[in-house]
Amino acid sequence: MFGPLGPSLAPQIRASRSLTKWLKPFATWYANLAGYRQLGFKYDDLLVEERPDVQRALSRLTPQQGYDRIFRIKRASQASVVHKPLPKDQWIKPEEDIRYLKPHVVEVAKEDSERQAWDHIVVAKK
Repeated sequence: MFGPLGPSLAPQIRASRSLTKWLKPFATWYANLAGYRQLGFKYDDLLVEERPDVQRALSRLTPQQGYDRIFRIKRASQASVVHKPLPKDQWIKPEEDIRYLKPHVVEVAKEDSERQAWDHIVVAKK
């Protein structure tokens, strides 16, 4: 299945209980190995902000979500400066690592594709 962010097998994997059961430990292992949670980041904090669709999605966050995002980025920057991960009690837990920005990015991509379709519509005379 192709989404606005590229091909994804996630819907098929989530639909199959056995595939989910087999791949969930690997997904958890990989997320822990990536180390972004140890710096206090959520997954969506790592999206490239220079993309126009992400910029528009960021503008749709609530003030609290925006503040929390900036706080996580500043806290991770400080941890990077001192070359130490955050204390274990400040790590992002897997259940806290929800995709807060992706729904907005998907919505922006849908709006862009709809706008593209309407911009190139051909009106024929009868």
